[in-house]
Amino acid sequence: MSDSAQPDRTLADNGRPALLADASAGLVVFLVALPLCLGIALASNAPLFSGILSGVIGGIVVGVLSRSHTSVSGPAAGLTAVVAAQIATLGSFDAFLLAVLLAGGLQILLGIIRAGSIADFVPSSVIKGLLSAIGLILILKQIPHLVGHDEEALGLMSFQEPEHENTFTALAHSFLGIHPGAALIGSVSVALMLVWDRVKWLKQSLVPGPLVVVVAGVSINLLLTRLGGPWLIEESHLVQVPVAEGLAGFFGFLQLPDFAALQNPRVYTAAITIALVASLETLLNLEAVDKLDPLKRVSPTNRELIAQGVGNLTAGLVGGLPVTSVIVRSSVNINAGAKTKRSAVLHGCLLLLSVALLPHWLNLVPLSCLAAILIMTGFKLAAPRLFRQMWRQGWNQFLPFVVTVAAILLTDLLVGILIGLGFSIVFILRSNLQRPLRQIREKHVGSEVLRIELANQVSFLNRVALSRALDAVPRNGHVMIDARQTAYLDNDVLGLITEYQKEIAPVRGVQVSLAGLQDHYEQLEDRVQYVDYSTREIQANLTPDQVLQILREGNERFRSGQLLTRDLIRQRETTATEHHPLAIIVSGASSRTPIELIFDAGLGDVFCARVTGNLVSEGVLGSLEYACAVAGAKLVVMMGHSNSAVMRMAIQAFREQRDPAHITGCAHLDPVLEEVQRSIVPARLEGWHDLTPDQRQERVDELYRNHVRRNNRLITERSESLRRMVDHGALKILGALYDVRSGQVEFFE
Repeated sequence: MSDSAQPDRTLADNGRPALLADASAGLVVFLVALPLCLGIALASNAPLFSGILSGVIGGIVVGVLSRSHTSVSGPAAGLTAVVAAQIATLGSFDAFLLAVLLAGGLQILLGIIRAGSIADFVPSSVIKGLLSAIGLILILKQIPHLVGHDEEALGLMSFQEPEHENTFTALAHSFLGIHPGAALIGSVSVALMLVWDRVKWLKQSLVPGPLVVVVAGVSINLLLTRLGGPWLIEESHLVQVPVAEGLAGFFGFLQLPDFAALQNPRVYTAAITIALVASLETLLNLEAVDKLDPLKRVSPTNRELIAQGVGNLTAGLVGGLPVTSVIVRSSVNINAGAKTKRSAVLHGCLLLLSVALLPHWLNLVPLSCLAAILIMTGFKLAAPRLFRQMWRQGWNQFLPFVVTVAAILLTDLLVGILIGLGFSIVFILRSNLQRPLRQIREKHVGSEVLRIELANQVSFLNRVALSRALDAVPRNGHVMIDARQTAYLDNDVLGLITEYQKEIAPVRGVQVSLAGLQDHYEQLEDRVQYVDYSTREIQANLTPDQVLQILREGNERFRSGQLLTRDLIRQRETTATEHHPLAIIVSGASSRTPIELIFDAGLGDVFCARVTGNLVSEGVLGSLEYACAVAGAKLVVMMGHSNSAVMRMAIQAFREQRDPAHITGCAHLDPVLEEVQRSIVPARLEGWHDLTPDQRQERVDELYRNHVRRNNRLITERSESLRRMVDHGALKILGALYDVRSGQVEFFE
């Protein structure tokens, strides 16, 4: 990923719509983040306030420093096991804060040394599996909240499992303890989210659906409070914010790290663990969030590591949990319509102000309406169409995707990603073992060459396959080892190539050519040993029919995209002083008919004469005579192309009996069109209006073949030297028509 600043395309919104979108998204993310911060702190065996403090730091500090437009940072559910274990190992929360502070410094260092590119090596199937797994976790974990089963409320909000239960047993138990009031609010909230997402004018309105859900949830809660009885919603079904008496009480919750713990070696081990896990989770979440961004902006990863490092350094200083980029809050942020990082900063400011000044009001928000927002976010992340899309991409993509989803569901976020990554690596190794190399026999004008194309990753496991391929090269043969598409080459394989080139090949008389190795391995030199262009000896030993076969084979390579491997620099240097062409090809001036490409020819292999209408002028005759009688070309090809504009204009002028200049507006084109009209057979233009467009094109191509044949007759009629060469069998003159759609050249007498 690039670390350059990305242009903010939301400025096209003239500022105000983007600002309103960011404000409403920040409010929604704040409402979702609040219980998550509390739940993660509880599951980490840390003070509840430390979770909220991390949410504030992730929103304001990281939000200001980050250049990601949509990512939201805060305490992460994926770190709860790490945090709980390190607090227990270090013996106190104050010592743990020192480890968080040091971890922040390490993250800043990782950003400075540009370690953020590690996320680029994670396959897209794993990233998509991460998104889908988060979506499924959201759905499964929030269903109990939706129906009012909140015995382990905060633990469920943070994705942690109650003791002796898993996701599915907790889900089953939730339907045994449905709270009617919470279930009512949850049902209404889901209905509102569905309506807001499907009704076009509501979806495009400035009021976001999640905000409407929260307002409706609070209103219904106040109404049910008056009704009382079984409908009354208790505190366990509501957001529970620690109550601080004003700003003074808020600052009283802050804690300093225990700097005396610097003498404890376990602090440094904890700091390294937190830095590595938090950095990896941040980078993976950041890549996943960028895939969700409707504007497809790319976040600078190294800058993000520095921002996260400053955030963790701050959290360690004031008593917060480690922060990372968080996929749940970020996806809610995107789905709520956020345009820039202002929404993340605003959510942090709201966390700070609300906890300090409005805790009583926040504690009126039902968890069931927040669960509805998260469930709808989960459905968007784990949409069935994503599973169908991955299925259509084949097993190599689908299996790592499914394994990543299952591993995250059954373990935790980081372990699941590592399992999915390991499974993807197995597929890569399996693919390389199945096809460690490709053997392609290339027929050049001077010799036949076996090109061994290496895979992207060549490990020691591929050594045997390469050794067998090299042993199969015949004595006095030619082999090219092509590593231009290879990103990694094992030292064992490199040693095999070096040994074969320097010791085995000379004994067997094999010429070894290399490509793509010199830039990475200084002991090897990229060079082409075989002859891949026409020389005097090659030209002298070929007959016209053999030259024709070379052109046919070159055109077939062009059509299939399997072009020969050539050393164009060597060809340029060699042909600078002399050249020995095999043929001369007269084509039209169309930009769609590049001769060397169409016949996959090297420098100096063919003469090219291009003239509108393939006319046989004195200049063209002179070029033909020089190419054949002096330079030694064995074949003349007069090549037109399908759907010729010149022939279509000539036909129009012929049918309408008009001056061509009046039709084309090109006075100097008249002689060309008049000459082309000499090849038109009037009988073939009868019933022109009754022909379909395809039939007219076939008729144009037919008439152009007549034109080519006529020009070939003119060549032998006007040039005595060429006619004499044809009579002696030293030269052949053919016509050809190039199909601009298929790329195929049709040769004819």
